[in-house]
Amino acid sequence: MKLLGLVKGDSMKASDKAYRTLLHEIVDGDLAPGTVLAEVEQSTRLGVSRTPLREALSRLMADGLVESAPGRGVVVTEVSLENITELYEVREALEEQAARLAAQRRDPKVFIKIAEEFAHASELIESGAEGVRHYYELNEKFDEAVDEAVQNTYLVSALQNARVHLSRIRRIAKGDPARLHESAIETMLIIEAIIDGDAALAAHATHVHLHKSLTNIRASVKGHLKSVDVA
Repeated sequence: MKLLGLVKGDSMKASDKAYRTLLHEIVDGDLAPGTVLAEVEQSTRLGVSRTPLREALSRLMADGLVESAPGRGVVVTEVSLENITELYEVREALEEQAARLAAQRRDPKVFIKIAEEFAHASELIESGAEGVRHYYELNEKFDEAVDEAVQNTYLVSALQNARVHLSRIRRIAKGDPARLHESAIETMLIIEAIIDGDAALAAHATHVHLHKSLTNIRASVKGHLKSVDVA
C-alpha cells in the first residue's frame, strides 16, 4: 500500500514522520479502532513535539482514519459493515472510471508486462504467506499503472485514499485463497480489456470484480466487527 502525501528521505518533516507512523499502525491494526490518541502520550512515543503531532492528526482526520470524540479526544475510527459498504460505493465510482480512462489512455506495453506477471498469480497464492504478500504487491503494481495511465491527479488522489481504507479492511478479513484465485482471474480480465483499449469492458469487468469483492468481505468480517444494522 502506498502512503498518502509523504516526503521521502532523511529530511522528512516531524509531522510527516508522525503521520507515516500512525498511518501504518492504524492500517496494520496496531492502533485498534476506538484507540484514544492522546497528544502528550503520542508526542512522547513518536519523539515529536505536539505541534507536528497535531498536523499529523489533522491529516489522518482528513483521511477519515481518526475522528474527534466528545469527552475522549481524537480516536481511531471504527470499521463497520455499514462503512465498508459506503467505501465500496466510492470504489465503484472511482475504479470503474479509472478503468475506462486507463483503457483509453494507456501504454499497452506497460499492461502487457503486468499481464505476464499476473499469469503466475495462482502460483504465488498457492505458495504460502510470502507468495500472497507478493501477490498483493503485484496488485499494487497494477494500481500504480492505472494511476499513471488515467492522467488525472484528482482521480488518483481519491483512489489512493480509498485504498488506505481497503487495506484496513483486508487486515480484518484475512486472505481467503479461493477468493484470491477468483480475484486474480477477475483482475486479469480488467488488464486484458485495458490492453485491448476496450473502455466499456474494462469498466464492466471492474464492476463485477468489486461486487464479488464486497460480497466476500462482508461475509468474512461480519464476526469481527461491531454489530450494525445492515438490513
